[in-house]
Amino acid sequence: MMYTSLDDFLKQSKTLLTKGPVALIFIEDDVEIATTLRHHLQCGFETVVALMPDAFDIPQDVEPRVHRVPFDCAMSSAVINAINTVIAATKPGCWLYYCYNTEYLFYPFCETRSVTEMLSFHTEERRNAMLTYVVDLYAGDLQQTPSAVSLEHAYLDKSGYYAQARPDPETNHPRDRQLDFFGGVRWRYEEHIPTHSRKIDRISLFRAKTDLKLLENHSFNDQEYNTFACPWHHNLTAAVCSFRTAKALKRNPGSAFDIDSFRWRNSTPFEWHSRQLLDLGLMEPGQWF
Repeated sequence: MMYTSLDDFLKQSKTLLTKGPVALIFIEDDVEIATTLRHHLQCGFETVVALMPDAFDIPQDVEPRVHRVPFDCAMSSAVINAINTVIAATKPGCWLYYCYNTEYLFYPFCETRSVTEMLSFHTEERRNAMLTYVVDLYAGDLQQTPSAVSLEHAYLDKSGYYAQARPDPETNHPRDRQLDFFGGVRWRYEEHIPTHSRKIDRISLFRAKTDLKLLENHSFNDQEYNTFACPWHHNLTAAVCSFRTAKALKRNPGSAFDIDSFRWRNSTPFEWHSRQLLDLGLMEPGQWF
């Protein structure tokens, strides 16, 4: 279905925003739009919303299965404001997810289990949000693929990830069960990455509730939403495998000519399978077996 604006979608689609999960996919450019949408449809999202400029196309086989909303991601804070608008219009308890094109959600056992099954288990564990690691992907050969986006020859870093305590700005003490995570292309090329964009943690999956707000740093105003686990045991986490950073670094004139290849000694081909991400410690099955 197509709508005239985000407000139009929210007015017409109240029944879709009651339980979810609802995927909000923000389309920044015309790269891998179809594969991004197909991937999240295959994950089993009940509703997939493509927020995108009118100039971009959706393949005929995908278009009937998604809700297309006119949207421009280029404006400052546009995506954050849009997500908060959706949260305010969504029934409390509804699961929401957000990502950008050229980003692909992976979670434990996603090859055989739907995202709805996973979130049902997560809800039973009294969790209202799920930490995801944004794992940088990049093309193995920038001579053949100068855009840095190649699904057939995608690579990721198999090591080089680390975490730091997240201090409370009021007390300067570490916040309980919160960490700032770093690694991947953003870590290796941090001189080209703004400080506020270097973290790789994102609360991509969360339940709407009254007065919930997503902040500019991709955390929430409810601190429990920003935790990686509950107090009594480890919980599920997931990964958003993303070409977005590599793509931006090769488009930006300030960094494009400084990077001949993203590959290094700790690069490994991406297998497009949750088992690889579990083995690398880039997501956690928790108590879900």
